[in-house]
Amino acid sequence: MTKTVDLNADMGESFGAWKMGDDAALLDIVTSANVACGFHAGDWDVMAATMKAAAQKGVGIGAHPGFPDLHGFGRQRMTFSTESLRNIVRYQLGAAQAMAKAAGSSVHHLKLHGALANMTSENEEMAKACYEAALDIAPDIVIMVLAGTAQQRAASVLGCKIACEIFADRAYNDDATLVDRALPGAVVHDPDVAGRRMADMVREGAIITESGKRIATRIDTICLHGDTPTAVRIATEVRRALHDSGVTLAQF
Repeated sequence: MTKTVDLNADMGESFGAWKMGDDAALLDIVTSANVACGFHAGDWDVMAATMKAAAQKGVGIGAHPGFPDLHGFGRQRMTFSTESLRNIVRYQLGAAQAMAKAAGSSVHHLKLHGALANMTSENEEMAKACYEAALDIAPDIVIMVLAGTAQQRAASVLGCKIACEIFADRAYNDDATLVDRALPGAVVHDPDVAGRRMADMVREGAIITESGKRIATRIDTICLHGDTPTAVRIATEVRRALHDSGVTLAQF
């Protein structure tokens, strides 16, 4: 039986005159876009332009909130009170909803970024606080979770709509969390390797870790990072490898 999966990319991460990634090219390949909301990357003009382009291409729009960390691209771990953390998510989701509406579309899903995503993949209560905040203002939103982690457990407890995500361009630890970017091999740059491993994971219905361990999981969507230098080539090869394996790409 042919399996259907979504292919998403983090984008909208340029800032003012500073350009990050090739969003236009990615929007011709992916089926969902996670758009930065101005805290870790992006700005009001970049958000507007990215969402307008996504809407024109029929690509699903997602809010991609992160820590207020432009200097560190949202990849520096930070500590906030639970209520402040909730407000960080609400603030960015609200901005995304406004920009999407102005583009004639709407926010389909929410995915946490960077250090915020990594911390919530380890801490179920932290993940639950972030997701509750999003659901407060968008009860029907789909929560995109790192498959097999505390994020998935937290979203499952809340009973909300969930999309389970695996990564084309990141290596995995044996607990289904991502290998720290500071370690060698944490980021996959080779398009052929990325395509092959995604076809293998979807076929097996499992995350394949660096040690070779298989972690059985539901797979709804595959992510790649728009800031990776080979992002467009990775997206192209992942799409080709999945197609050759009999997998159909479609928005979840």
